[in-house]
Amino acid sequence: MNEQCVRLEREGDVGVIVIDNPPINAGSAAVRCGLLRAVEVLRADPELRAAVLIGAGRTFIAGSDIREFDQPLAEPQLPAVIAAIEACPKPVVAALHGAALGGGFELALGCDGRVAVPGAVVGLPEVTLGMIPGAGGTQRLPRIVGVAHAIAMVCSGERVPAAKALAAGLLDAVTEGDLRAAAVAHARMLAELKGTGQEKCRLRDRPIPPDSDGAIDAAVQAALRTGKRRPQVVEAIAAVRAAATLPIDEGLRVEREVFQRLRAGREALALRHQFFAERDSAKLPALAEAAPRPVSTVAVLGAGTMGSGIALAALSAGYEVLLLEQDREALDRGVARIDEHYAGRMQAGKITAAQAQLQRHRLRPGLDWEVLDQADLVIEAVFEDLAVKRQVFARIDALARPGAVLASNTSYLDLDAIAAATGRPQDVIGLHFFSPAQVMRLMEVVRGAASAPDALATGLAVGRQLRKLPLLTGNAFGFVGNRLYAAYRRQCEFLVEEGAWPEQVDAALQQFGFAMGPFAVADLSGLDIAWRMRQAQAATRDPVARYVDIPDRLCEAGRLGRKTGSGYYSYAEGDKPQVDPAVHALIARARAEKGVAPRVIAPEEIVRRALLALANEAALLLAEGVAAHVADVDLALVNGYGFPRWEGGVVFWARERGEAALRADFEWLARMSGPGAKTGDAGALLISPT
Repeated sequence: MNEQCVRLEREGDVGVIVIDNPPINAGSAAVRCGLLRAVEVLRADPELRAAVLIGAGRTFIAGSDIREFDQPLAEPQLPAVIAAIEACPKPVVAALHGAALGGGFELALGCDGRVAVPGAVVGLPEVTLGMIPGAGGTQRLPRIVGVAHAIAMVCSGERVPAAKALAAGLLDAVTEGDLRAAAVAHARMLAELKGTGQEKCRLRDRPIPPDSDGAIDAAVQAALRTGKRRPQVVEAIAAVRAAATLPIDEGLRVEREVFQRLRAGREALALRHQFFAERDSAKLPALAEAAPRPVSTVAVLGAGTMGSGIALAALSAGYEVLLLEQDREALDRGVARIDEHYAGRMQAGKITAAQAQLQRHRLRPGLDWEVLDQADLVIEAVFEDLAVKRQVFARIDALARPGAVLASNTSYLDLDAIAAATGRPQDVIGLHFFSPAQVMRLMEVVRGAASAPDALATGLAVGRQLRKLPLLTGNAFGFVGNRLYAAYRRQCEFLVEEGAWPEQVDAALQQFGFAMGPFAVADLSGLDIAWRMRQAQAATRDPVARYVDIPDRLCEAGRLGRKTGSGYYSYAEGDKPQVDPAVHALIARARAEKGVAPRVIAPEEIVRRALLALANEAALLLAEGVAAHVADVDLALVNGYGFPRWEGGVVFWARERGEAALRADFEWLARMSGPGAKTGDAGALLISPT
């Protein structure tokens, strides 16, 4: 056996097969070879009556080695290892701690018993990577929980905690004591049953528990709805349902064929790109030696929609939260917003009353800013105006304790200008949350010119504690996310000026996969937000650059979006946007005044130009050093702006085109965009994501 990754130890008559492949015991080819050899030794050794599979370090097998998925899988493949365990006449028990996910959980399902510690989680997340389970997950899981429950688990990629897994029958026992000892005892218990036919507890031999047709249909519809009918979701449903009709070996064969086909497909490749981009985003050599400052109390200044959302995220993460305002009515509205959130979560069954009460108890709202000296981290979330923010930071500087991290939630303003209002710019960072802050996963951690490494490390650590995806960015107007989106929106405005209607642009980009079109998004967030940003940039705008004033005209007409009942669309009938002839007339006048003869623009051109605008801006951001990693662009777009995850991101899309084609595309985009267009370096998008 491969002694480096797998070793066989002995506890008397029980073999303990230890998987030791740090950091997460990924199920690599070497691990599979070692496991197969260990099972062969177990089978042949007359002194061993049973075996335990256990992971060294902090986890069982947290999943397959995803790096192997970009090439033909080496032998032995996981189904062969599981088949050997099932064919072995001696019982094998899986001892689970940490994570048993994907192939790791499939391996455990192939064993005769499963024992875990309370902190363990199990699950089959393959669908989230564009595939289906490929080593029996869709066939063995229904034999425990039934078809309906298995469809829900597989299609959602749910990570099931040990207590819930035990209740569902996924585990035989959860032990508070020594896991290895408990698993060895369980293996011996099964060995004692030798000759009774019960020592081998193979899931493949179990009948599938009955489900009503209604339960299965409901599970199917829910999975299709939440999974956006992606191919892997459809295939996963079919595979799980086949477990109830096909012989187990035929079901396993069909499952493996589908897995191999999807694994090699574009969607799985795009989702793996996202997976590795997220993993690489945490690799920041400049901060490798910086230890985060301890944070237990967070002060949030401003109780508006953003401030109350940040407070909710911090409360959920276990922090004590000071929510401070200058106005009693504003504070009361913020607290009411927080209470409404908890009420809604309880009503939906997402949180218990006890959990809500515990979190709510950590909230300390008030008007007295003198308590700022109790905070380890201060987050400013006031009006997006530089003068206002500088005033607030001057006051923070006078009240916050030495060593506290001072963060601005600015979405596009100059962080250095804000930090200059204090006497400690080294403690100032940006923490740009996305709305709604308690929901959106993306968070930008902005590096000012003087920001200390440990202050930045604190921002990143807090972001992870908040269960967000924190990305380090440089201090440039709009940082990474909003600058990308501004370029995207600007190109869509060009398209409207040239002849497309807002609803045509929105429809084309939604068809591509965006959660919403850019003009529907503008109405939702408020057209005045981008208007203020354009006004802030007016003094530095290139006078020869093409500028579309249609959004300004809408704002001047009082059409600020949903909050005023009209923007690019009208909202007379609730929240559903309606095409408004008045907007078409306004656009037509703007075109005529510029002498633009409108033309018909195909959906394909709309999508191509929007994506090229994003790719071009990404190249400019990379050239300026604003983004820490190339693929951070894709993480920002997917996690903050509704870019379809299954498309990988604009860097992934650009790399598929190739450098020569992309360079020609950028030149074409510049011609279409008119005077002042800047062309990025296409090659910058094709280098390593790290």
